[in-house]
Amino acid sequence: MSLNLLCISWGTTGNLSPVLTAARQLRRAGHRPRVMADPAMCGEVEAAGFPFVGWRRAPTGLDADPADFSDLADWLRRTMFAPAGAYAADTLDEIRRLPTDAVLSLDLLPGCTLAAEAADLPFAVLSPHVSIRPLPGIPPAASGLTPPRTEAERDAVDAATAAIVSAMEQGRPALNAARRAFGLPPVASAFAHFDRADRVLLAVSRAFDFDTQALPANYRYIGPLLDEPGWSRGALTAWPGARRPRILVAGSTGAQNQTDLLRRVARAVGSVEAETVVTTGPNVGAGALDAPAAVRVVAAASHDALMARADLVVCQGGHGTVSRALLHGVPLLVIPLARDQADNAARVALRGAGLRLPAGAGEAEIAAAARRVLAEPGFRRAAEALGAAVRADLDAGGLVREIDAMVAARRDPANRGVARGGDRLWA
Repeated sequence: MSLNLLCISWGTTGNLSPVLTAARQLRRAGHRPRVMADPAMCGEVEAAGFPFVGWRRAPTGLDADPADFSDLADWLRRTMFAPAGAYAADTLDEIRRLPTDAVLSLDLLPGCTLAAEAADLPFAVLSPHVSIRPLPGIPPAASGLTPPRTEAERDAVDAATAAIVSAMEQGRPALNAARRAFGLPPVASAFAHFDRADRVLLAVSRAFDFDTQALPANYRYIGPLLDEPGWSRGALTAWPGARRPRILVAGSTGAQNQTDLLRRVARAVGSVEAETVVTTGPNVGAGALDAPAAVRVVAAASHDALMARADLVVCQGGHGTVSRALLHGVPLLVIPLARDQADNAARVALRGAGLRLPAGAGEAEIAAAARRVLAEPGFRRAAEALGAAVRADLDAGGLVREIDAMVAARRDPANRGVARGGDRLWA
């Protein structure tokens, strides 16, 4: 069964990369994916060999993916809910333009799943990070918390859960207005598109995530989606010298005002006896860091090639960078700036695969933490154990299996076995 699949991304390259990885996996399985994304991503998509579809009504660039996370409710409103109707209109146009058997859309785009629902198509929500929807027993996304062990910690988790539910619910009137515009009934929860999806695919390793008390019946862990972006190919692919240990500092691909942090990190690791490479990403100029002469600063490099022989990865905690480091068994020092990065940092620290520092950490604190991770072998052992689990997830091919299963189930309703239509089933 070869399927015509619409794979949908938004915002920056960091969001596009997991969607392209998913599309490649689907293509290798004999399916025909096409990719809908920000017009700025056209070159990257077409270089990967996929038909490209750009947004026409929906926001693009920083309007789609604002860099300011200080007000979570406002960020969610601007990102997910206010433009839901525009995303839905563009998506429905594309569904009608070409044959489409199913839709795979990133989790922050309820407008796209709304369009699939209106067209009565099977659809999967792709989360290239931990679940945005709160799950029983797991601290909520954007909290940076670990599973509670004391009453005070339980109170903190409950408060964080209430805060993200409240922030999401503030966007529900706009979501329901979009649903009514497309002939769909209103929903009673801002998380409804997770309930109504045929599948919610968590692109993380279950061994990396916190343990949940119950997983919704339509949820699946499929492991991280880690193909390197095209813009990093042909860049630095080997360590320039032979001296060890080796430290890779990986800047974010998103526009997150990380110049000051990268400057502090570069100066800090420059005081550590190590061979160090800093990759700034596309939003920070190498010259802006004023790095020590011993630290090599480049815009991009093959992280797979460098991590294969690295001893430490220092990063902000983006899911792709963290998962790639663990895949290679490399311990981490994570200094998060964004809320989702704090979630990854909490998991790294809890699993013993590295250390977490606050965004305002000074150079001396960063240098001391780097030396500790390099000196204590337990961090490496924990990272290698997680890496084995990540590799097993990748080998299992869960994404293709689940897309095939959800389409087959929709075509044979007696065999669906997943939550749809707003029902909450728990496994």
